[in-house]
Amino acid sequence: MRLFANTRGCASATHERSRCILVGSTRFIGGGAPRVAHQSSLEQSKPCLISRRGRPGFQLAAVQASAAGDTAQVATPSTGAPGAEWLPASLEAQLAPITSAPDAKEALRRLLDAGSGLAPLPAAARTASNRVMGCTAQVWLAAETDAAGRMAFQGWSDSEVSRGLVALLVRGLSGCTPEEVMQVSASQVQQRLSRVLGRSVLPPGRANGLGNMLESARKRAALAAAAAAGRRLDVFPSLLITADALTPQGAFAEAQARYLAPDAAAVSQLVRVCRDKHIGVVAHFYMDPQVQGVLSAAAEEWPHIAISDSLVMADTAVRMAEAGCTTICVLGVDFMSENVRAILDEAGHSAVQVYRLAESDIGCSLAEAAESDSYSRYLQQAAHTPNSVHVVYINTSLRTKARAHALVPTITCTSSNVVQTVLAAFADVPGATVWYGPDTYMGANLAQLFADLASGAASDDDVRALHPAHTVDSIRSLLPRLRYFTDGTCIVHHIFGGEVTELVAAGYGDAYLAAHFEVPGEMFRLAMQAKRSRGMGVVGSTSNILDFIADKLREALSAPHPERLQFVLGTEAGMITSIVRKVQGLLRQSGRTDVEVEVVFPVAPSAVATPQQRPQEGAAPLTLPTGLALVPGPASGEGCSLEGGCAACPYMKMNTLAALVSVCERVGSPAGEASLERYRPRTYGGETVGGRSLAAAGCVPILHMRNFQRSQGRRLGPDLLQDIASRHTAR
Repeated sequence: MRLFANTRGCASATHERSRCILVGSTRFIGGGAPRVAHQSSLEQSKPCLISRRGRPGFQLAAVQASAAGDTAQVATPSTGAPGAEWLPASLEAQLAPITSAPDAKEALRRLLDAGSGLAPLPAAARTASNRVMGCTAQVWLAAETDAAGRMAFQGWSDSEVSRGLVALLVRGLSGCTPEEVMQVSASQVQQRLSRVLGRSVLPPGRANGLGNMLESARKRAALAAAAAAGRRLDVFPSLLITADALTPQGAFAEAQARYLAPDAAAVSQLVRVCRDKHIGVVAHFYMDPQVQGVLSAAAEEWPHIAISDSLVMADTAVRMAEAGCTTICVLGVDFMSENVRAILDEAGHSAVQVYRLAESDIGCSLAEAAESDSYSRYLQQAAHTPNSVHVVYINTSLRTKARAHALVPTITCTSSNVVQTVLAAFADVPGATVWYGPDTYMGANLAQLFADLASGAASDDDVRALHPAHTVDSIRSLLPRLRYFTDGTCIVHHIFGGEVTELVAAGYGDAYLAAHFEVPGEMFRLAMQAKRSRGMGVVGSTSNILDFIADKLREALSAPHPERLQFVLGTEAGMITSIVRKVQGLLRQSGRTDVEVEVVFPVAPSAVATPQQRPQEGAAPLTLPTGLALVPGPASGEGCSLEGGCAACPYMKMNTLAALVSVCERVGSPAGEASLERYRPRTYGGETVGGRSLAAAGCVPILHMRNFQRSQGRRLGPDLLQDIASRHTAR
């Protein structure tokens, strides 16, 4: 079986089928066409031995959060230094003559000699798909597996020094099993060669290139291992950008097609029944692209249909009631419909009917965790800790928010503003202890982000870009006072987030990785690792990411050869517009047609953001480049994960078009509405908290967040600060 250096494939596959073969171990997430790779004649493989097995990865470090014994589990990268014994014996044999040279001059001579004996890579295999990104020279790497399942590599470079490095890897890794290649430590090879060759021969750029060659080898080994196990490696949705075109790839193309071509009969049926019966529809944006396509098309004819985040859904329902809608259908999980019911009652619209789309529960394990006894105990501990601030995730019920605020001063957050919210609390409240919940997964990522910042992953200027009142030292000092709930995992989110990490590492390890400081997630750790070890990552602000992409593109444009750059984008979907503008501007300015940029979205393909989705108050609507109707990933980071895992949640998928039409058809008749009794959301009735209705009390933390957003994410509002101070004084 032949493999190639990355999952991009050959651009002319459909026209050159005779010269391409399918890579059977690769598929697009959510379906789509497989990739292809050029055939190549590869060197004969030879036996490979591992002198001692092992595999670097992630370690779990227990961080003491308080004297009371709370422990926050923070995932931190391992040192990645398994030692020389981790290298294959065959690679050791290739390295030994060079690393044992008496001086740098002799080491260079031996390296060049190794390259001079390398068999040239056939011209047919010197394709963009076999290019190794991040090298100062042109480098190609191709591979196949033999009948015994062992790897056979072949490569080439137009630089003599780089060709010598390629020769070491081709000869040192051929004959290894895929699993053995995947265990090779790039840092060990880099360090040993750097010590003997020195910076004059192996400057940082070339050393990074060596690391990228090894990542390319590891990636194709992962493809081979997947194929041998009968699995196919998923491929994320992506967008190919050229000077004059935008081409959605794989699952992205399929999602856009489903969104742009909604069933006309379904649209007409929905518009008719909603208009005839004065029904409004509020839907969370974690709906399938096909569902969103029908809803968006129907909204052009009946304005009381809206797709938004959970915070906006209830406000939108109130406006629909004020415009004359007598029934509201909610597409979302149960706490969302309960919030809609409560806010309508609070606004004086108790006569407006609210329906879910299923008789059974449409649950959310994360929201339910916040109503558990363990979360109550967590808040009780916070209530007995001076200067406590509770930061609660927006995707929780009004009951959770109301009861939490009664115990501890509480502000809601989204995954887009959680970092700024926590940093503002520490900056505005001297000696604050911040309690985050209920999302354990986000809490761990948040703690990991701060731990990395404190350990030297960023400068003071980087930290000030997150919040002007903070430095690396202040981040270090706040770590013991940051707590997060440890029993609030969304199973879908947890599983999907882990799969994202594994797939990016295995399938995109040789790509450029970009992650946003302000949205902690799996991509943060991977991008930080790529930045430190190979110069292939960026972790920072939106402008940092944009500058990184532009700089890499300028480097490619300064070289005379064709190139396709691949960037895995670990940030919010809306950033694609500025990326497209920057990339196409540089490409047009250069006049080049042989350089392309592929942006990969490490998200669930069923999670999409569209301009029709209504943003939070004060947030700008999503704007997309011409030719795009949507982008992969959740809008505004409000969902339960940046990766959009909850779009694949089986509970969310209970909100089908058939269920919506069925509910709407039964509205208005006594028999029909009687059959919908179990579709009504649970009500908070006359429940009160602190002398206020539960709905009113539950809205207070949301209002605190809105005040915070009006300060551009820098200061907590005066009402919240006064509440914190008065409760501290009362103790």
